[in-house]
Amino acid sequence: MKDSSPRARKPRTLAVHAGTRRSQYGEVSEAMFLTQGFVYETAEIAEARFQHSTRDEFIYARYGNPTVAMFEDRMAALEGTEDAFATASGMAAVNGALVSMLRAGDHVVASRALFGSCLYILDEILPRFGVEVTLVDGTDLSAWKAAIRPDTKCVFFESVSNPALEVIDIRGVSDLAHAVGATVIVDNVFVTPTYSRALDLGADVVVYSTTKHIDGQGRCLGGVICGTTEFVRKVAEPYLKHTGAAMSPFNAWVMLKGLEHMDLRVRAQAETCERLAIAVEGHPKLARVIHPHLISHPQQALARKQMEKGGTVLALDLAGGKEAAFRFLNALEIVLISNNLGDAKSIVTHPATTTHQRLPEEQKAELGITPGLVRLSCGLEDADDLIADVLSALDQA
Repeated sequence: MKDSSPRARKPRTLAVHAGTRRSQYGEVSEAMFLTQGFVYETAEIAEARFQHSTRDEFIYARYGNPTVAMFEDRMAALEGTEDAFATASGMAAVNGALVSMLRAGDHVVASRALFGSCLYILDEILPRFGVEVTLVDGTDLSAWKAAIRPDTKCVFFESVSNPALEVIDIRGVSDLAHAVGATVIVDNVFVTPTYSRALDLGADVVVYSTTKHIDGQGRCLGGVICGTTEFVRKVAEPYLKHTGAAMSPFNAWVMLKGLEHMDLRVRAQAETCERLAIAVEGHPKLARVIHPHLISHPQQALARKQMEKGGTVLALDLAGGKEAAFRFLNALEIVLISNNLGDAKSIVTHPATTTHQRLPEEQKAELGITPGLVRLSCGLEDADDLIADVLSALDQA
């Protein structure tokens, strides 16, 4: 049975119940259909299903699966979109959303402040196939206006950039893009589904790495593309299902379980993150503290307008450069050195030597990725313990 939860229900309720399909056994927890194929009672039914299958008629796990469909429907309900397609990773979602709609000769405008793998797609992969890409300062609306052309097919940006936490004016960029008929694709990972307003602000397509806050416990890779049924099923799905980007049923089940308490986790993490940012701002070992809701953030007013909270991630720029940053990382006792974010455990990384290490030094400098910059994702530990750990490590930096 499919739950047809009305959109009037609040996000926390949708995250627990939306899209549920129960088998004849009436299970409470969503069933995991760990199968690659499905049986047809007759050859005629098989023929009909290959010609036209509904959302509850399945052919092959690469095309669809009941557990994955539950996760897709729940994400669509939570994000407020008509439909969603779950992918094997966050980068599969970014790649699928972009490549599925682009052809040789198309033009894309994107913010230059992006995660390293996103930049690779825009800098390396798309140009190989004749797609023209223009990168701009995402915080400058005049730069977007100058770059967007009548033939621009889509724009792409992270609503809050990784790792320097620049905040993009979703409404402003969307209005400019829609004026020429371009599609707006937003990577919304740092904002999280808990605080998302991307659709209300003009985004057409919203992508997430579900590896982050949706799982939230460092277990499984996953991604999702949320948008209209037209985009998801007629543009993205044909490309994704034929190129093998499908999410596994097991991972979809893990994501469903993560959604049940995501709101509680994210709100707690965001509160801790803001407390930590306030506690360390002005520390003599730091050149700057970057958090979207701090008064010192250049887009603070925009961040407060677009985001109820400043998110679960902050960045610290150590005045002593790489050596000080490494001493800081090595002195931490609670915070783990890793390159994920949105986890129940607090995690810190040094972007210049990890996630963005392949970029030329001048490009790193342009993106604000200094030798001293560290990105810190706040987990579910006690806030006082986390603050004490960071302050102690700063003293040793």
